[in-house]
Amino acid sequence: MKPRDLLLALAVVVVWGINFVIIEVGLEGVPPLLLSALRFFFAAVPAIFLLGKPRVPWRYVVGVGLALGVAKFGLLFIAMDHGVPAGLSSLVLQAQVIFTVLFAIAVLRERPRPAQLIGIVIACVGIALIVLDRKLSAPLGALVLVIVAAGFWGVSNTITRYAKPPDTLRFMVWVSAVAVVPLLILSLITEGPQADVEAIRDINLSGIGAIAYLAFGATLFGFGVWGYLLRQYDASTVAPFSLLVPIVGMSAAWVLRGEAVGLQQGIAAVLVIGGMACTIIRRRTPRAVESGDPELTSVA
Repeated sequence: MKPRDLLLALAVVVVWGINFVIIEVGLEGVPPLLLSALRFFFAAVPAIFLLGKPRVPWRYVVGVGLALGVAKFGLLFIAMDHGVPAGLSSLVLQAQVIFTVLFAIAVLRERPRPAQLIGIVIACVGIALIVLDRKLSAPLGALVLVIVAAGFWGVSNTITRYAKPPDTLRFMVWVSAVAVVPLLILSLITEGPQADVEAIRDINLSGIGAIAYLAFGATLFGFGVWGYLLRQYDASTVAPFSLLVPIVGMSAAWVLRGEAVGLQQGIAAVLVIGGMACTIIRRRTPRAVESGDPELTSVA
């Protein structure tokens, strides 16, 4: 990988890792579903008018918009609003790799590599250690929501494999547009019109900055650069960088939010990331990016 592209890959990792801390900041003043809706609104507008229509069937755009934009991010934001800290969220969410491989086996009829099965078992042990950690401050119900969010991420990865979008940024912009209205409707129903109006009326610079970071940094910059890298290099070269996202996320949460990592959680982190490595890292194959491997969308 060229030095410039290496720096771009690391920049995306940092942006996606810190993303979880930024979500916490945004949730301090904005309800979770409204925050998610605003994130996707500004990721979509005005970009959809500049980039043109997605070059994939609309059913895939809608499917990913609902699974990724509404279900995955909606549940993640709700879980974090109910007490799952940023660092832990960044780690548990990587269970999406498990779901992605399992859905590929069940839906796409793929034969898993032995390393993938080993990785799934290792990662599941890590997730179990987190759930069974008695010292964990996060509510169990909220933690389960993060795991369910990871499952919907796996669904969106599977749909994306069918779609095989030639332009990742354009695809994500339209996915963002699809997510806005359902999230707004859910916000009005569950969080209430008054809460939404008050949140927008009273939003401060921290809230505005958080929305801008989530929309322009984590979504447009992150997916745009990631898509560029996947067009330039094999999946086996790019995908391993996603292993660094939970490491950055947990480190950022510790430095910026004072989120401590206990011994059991630390062991769990090693197991989850190790399991991810088993499922993602593979022998380099010519132009793997065109094969639609699940790891192509294993990002944060």
